[in-house]
Amino acid sequence: MEARGSAELKRPTQRLRFSLALEAEEPSSDAALASLQRRLAEVRRRLQALQVSNLQVTSPSTWKRPASRGLPELVQASLQVSGQLAPALLQPLVRQVGGLPGVRLSPVAPEADGAGDRSARRQLLRAAYQDALQQAQDVAAAMGLRVVQPLEVQLDGGARPVPLRAMALADGSVPPFDPAELPGQTDRLSLQARFCAR
Repeated sequence: MEARGSAELKRPTQRLRFSLALEAEEPSSDAALASLQRRLAEVRRRLQALQVSNLQVTSPSTWKRPASRGLPELVQASLQVSGQLAPALLQPLVRQVGGLPGVRLSPVAPEADGAGDRSARRQLLRAAYQDALQQAQDVAAAMGLRVVQPLEVQLDGGARPVPLRAMALADGSVPPFDPAELPGQTDRLSLQARFCAR
């Protein structure tokens, strides 16, 4: 028989992983790349002021946007920037970096302390397997069988990013992005187990 077990574990957020797209448009490739470099220099300066760690920048790519509806042909240059920062710096990231020309922020992903990864995975494995085993034992009991032995286990798992949202207050002002409102990292694990019952 087969059974699918699952488990999840919520862990406190130690840092946020962010990513952003940076773009620039100009009439030629050289001009678009030069503009992109200037924008990248400003993004990098502000991220360094926020003490971002593990900063990574991809190589740029370019493509021509054809002329249409009276708009001239332009060349767009773009690249991706990612890194990690303290949760308390979410608002400065959004306002000071996300508001720069050509910047498009993606959802942030909360990350827990990496030192606890192995312990968390052991907890998830144990809980997911016990879930599958209990299901198998229930089915075996319904069939009048008493002994359940494991034959095979296949694993999968993951966590999803958290979107950034803003709500306008009644007076029309906009509240800050509050890192306390972000859910902590949730580790999930599911497995498919095969059992022999007799």
